[in-house]
Amino acid sequence: MSDGVGDVVRVRLDLAYDGAGFAGWARQRERRTVQGEVEEALRIVTRAERGYELTVAGRTDAGVHARGQVAHVDLPVAVWREQGEKQLLRRLAGRLPHDVRVWRVTEAPPHFDARFSAIWRRYAYRVSDHPGGVDPLRRGHVLWHNWPLDVEAMNRASALLLGEHDFAAFCRRRDGATTIRALRELRWERLPDGVVEATVRADAFCHNMVRSLVGALLFVGDGHRPPEWPAAVLAARVRDSAVHVVRPHGLTLEEVGYPPEDRLAARNREARQMRTLGPVDSPESVAGALGAAGA
Repeated sequence: MSDGVGDVVRVRLDLAYDGAGFAGWARQRERRTVQGEVEEALRIVTRAERGYELTVAGRTDAGVHARGQVAHVDLPVAVWREQGEKQLLRRLAGRLPHDVRVWRVTEAPPHFDARFSAIWRRYAYRVSDHPGGVDPLRRGHVLWHNWPLDVEAMNRASALLLGEHDFAAFCRRRDGATTIRALRELRWERLPDGVVEATVRADAFCHNMVRSLVGALLFVGDGHRPPEWPAAVLAARVRDSAVHVVRPHGLTLEEVGYPPEDRLAARNREARQMRTLGPVDSPESVAGALGAAGA
């Protein structure tokens, strides 16, 4: 009994989905969602009278894809013993629609929580600046940007955004939620096929954060803004009308990272604490870093 509470077993699900046909992850009344589809499939294959609720590592928005999403569910011990890993996996494969797949079902270690145990999430955003447009076979996963992109300039701008900051300028605010995040990786690479791919990794993301960052950096890449501009927007902590939230279909959740098993309980406590910024992360210090960088 992985969670140590009652006669239940905590089960980890690793899954992937094409977000085009979903109104996001979170269950919504009268709208098709990933959570709704997976929970209904679980209810049917376990022959439960009522469903089991999933907890997810990161709630993706409508149209956003995932290759490395993680969720957990608490199942009665009797149900888990009857199903087992392989049988539950096969039954889900037979019941789920083809645009969502569960790749792995395992009993979670003690204190595992798909959301609060995670130490980072990694996304990729893919853009084509080919003058002819996007490969038709990839049009549902790659954004077309009708301007040539300077990847080097985008990487210079990205480097100025790394670290723990208040990303209010790049997030849609939600009541009671902090916009402080630790951005650990933000880099761009032109792949052999010409697609420009962003890798974005942080401890967590606030609403629209990745798509807003990408929108700002595309403005740098096509020459409409200088490389220091996104960091200046960040320091202001105010939404800038020039920052566009790019379309969701270029965004994919690639991977979620977790600590060793003996650190899970501590990570759960840390993740639930409201974060504040120290003096080093003030808007003035960010502006000072820009000056040191030659901006």
